[in-house]
Amino acid sequence: PPTIVPGVGYSYSSFRPKVKAMRVLIVVSAVLLLSLTGCSSVKYRALESIGIEKRDVLSSSVEDAAEAQDEAAEQFASALEQFRATVAMDGGDLEDTYDRLNREFERSEARAEEVAERIDEIENVASALFDEWEDELEDYTDPSLRRRSEQILSETRERYTRMMTAMDRAEDSMDPVLNVFRDQVLFLKHNLNSMALASLRDELGTIETATDELIAAMNESIAEARDFIETL
Repeated sequence: PPTIVPGVGYSYSSFRPKVKAMRVLIVVSAVLLLSLTGCSSVKYRALESIGIEKRDVLSSSVEDAAEAQDEAAEQFASALEQFRATVAMDGGDLEDTYDRLNREFERSEARAEEVAERIDEIENVASALFDEWEDELEDYTDPSLRRRSEQILSETRERYTRMMTAMDRAEDSMDPVLNVFRDQVLFLKHNLNSMALASLRDELGTIETATDELIAAMNESIAEARDFIETL
C-alpha cells in the first residue's frame, strides 16, 4: 500500500513504481514507432537507456524467429493435410473446398512473411552489435583482454553465420511449397471441376516432398537458433 506522510498525504515514493512503469511504456512505444521508420540506431539507443543491450535484443530476436519458424512449420503441415483432404474428396461443394484450401494457403503465406521479417530483424541487430563490439576493441588498455574479446567476437560470428545459413535455407524452403500451392489454388479458383481435382492429385507428391524438406529445414534452423542463444 502507498506510504502516507502525516500532514502531506501520499509520499512520492509510493508512486515510483507507477512512474517507472509509465516511463518504460513510453520508451517501448517510442521504440515501436521508430522501428516502423527504420531508425535502428535510435531504437537501440532508446532500449539501452532502459538497460536493454543489443545482445539482449539479438537473443530475443532469435527466439522470436525460432518461434515464427515453428509456427510456420505447423501451418504448412496443416495446409498439406487440407491439400490431401481436397485430393481425396469425392463429390461435394468444390467452392467450399476452394475456400478452405485458399485459407490454408493465405495463412501459410502470412507465416512465411513473418519468418522473413523476423530474420531481417536478426540481421539488423546483429550487424549493429558486431560493429559496436569491433569498434570497442580499440578501447581496451589490457592487450590480453582485448585478444580474448576479439576471439569471443570471432567465435560468436561463426556461430551466427552457421545459424543464419540454416535460417536462410529454411526460409528458401518455403518458396517451392508456396509456389505449388499458389498455382493449384489459382487453378482451382477458375476451374471448379473434376479436372482441377485431377491436377491437385498430380501435384500431391511434389507438395508432400517439398513440405517434408521444409519441415526438416525448419527443425534444423530452430536447433541452430537454440544453440546460438545458449552460447550468446
